[in-house]
Amino acid sequence: MSSNAVTLRDVARLAEVSEITVSRVLRGSGPIRAATRDRVLEAVRRTGYVQNRLAGTLASSSSNLVGVVLPSLSNNVFPEVMAGINAALVRSGYQPVVGVTDYDAKAEEHLVRSILAWKPAAMILTGLQHSRETVRLVERAGIRVIEIMDVGGRPIDVAIGLSHYAAGMATAKHLLARGYRRFGFVGHDIKRDHRAGQRLQGLIEWLVETGMAPPRIQLSNGASSILAGRAGLQSLLANYPECEVVVFANDDLAVGGVYHCLAAGITLRDQLGIFGFNGLDIAQALPQPLSTIRSNRALIGQIAVETFLQSSTPEPEGRVIDTGFDIIAGETA
Repeated sequence: MSSNAVTLRDVARLAEVSEITVSRVLRGSGPIRAATRDRVLEAVRRTGYVQNRLAGTLASSSSNLVGVVLPSLSNNVFPEVMAGINAALVRSGYQPVVGVTDYDAKAEEHLVRSILAWKPAAMILTGLQHSRETVRLVERAGIRVIEIMDVGGRPIDVAIGLSHYAAGMATAKHLLARGYRRFGFVGHDIKRDHRAGQRLQGLIEWLVETGMAPPRIQLSNGASSILAGRAGLQSLLANYPECEVVVFANDDLAVGGVYHCLAAGITLRDQLGIFGFNGLDIAQALPQPLSTIRSNRALIGQIAVETFLQSSTPEPEGRVIDTGFDIIAGETA
């Protein structure tokens, strides 16, 4: 029998239960005897029945979908966030629908509009910077809106993450305490990656506050990558060889910086300090573990899901959940 031709009634008839019971089993709602559930699931398997989620969505105010909009999946940070989200969703009956923006506000707006058409139970967005239309869309939807990875502003509903400005200041304080005085910075497009821009701002302001010169800055136009980090450090040092320590916008770029030092015969920490951000495993697996800041990425994803599972009512006044960060002293700075 074609799965397209199989109906809920066919499954109910084979399992010798009502259509309502089949529906409850498939939704995972209400108390169902184990033997009954097993009989229904076996009938589903035998008939090849595929549930029509759209029909259920049109008949109710929301679906069992959760929209998740991330800026990147090539950066190791966001797969870890997604792992936290998925782990928390596993036993909830909800399914994630994931979109990737490549740090483009218009792409985010398009994805949000598309996902909202499926009436998700909640939306998980990255950061606090969105287009005016994106904010209008999610506010009018009347669902939970969880903004992750940043708490440096007023959320639409709930924000979960860390203060990137504070992380930038903490980086400056740590490296000054290690004896460094002449700073450099290597990053990618900080106009699109607002969180990296906030960290740079915090770094600059603390250096100036303590009488130090602001960092020499080298930015690339493309996406963040190990190769971009290697090329970025090479260019920075060609123009500003006086730099004693270089702060990178993230660990991917910093690992590239480490590779440049190895190729150029630069002794890490003694001749040049390297400092990253994110605390990725790959950076800690280097022969000299990277000096960096660890963000609690999987925890952020987990708390995002738990927040809307606890209550379906948005918080119009906005609430912030700061998961903090940790400095990893490492061996490169």
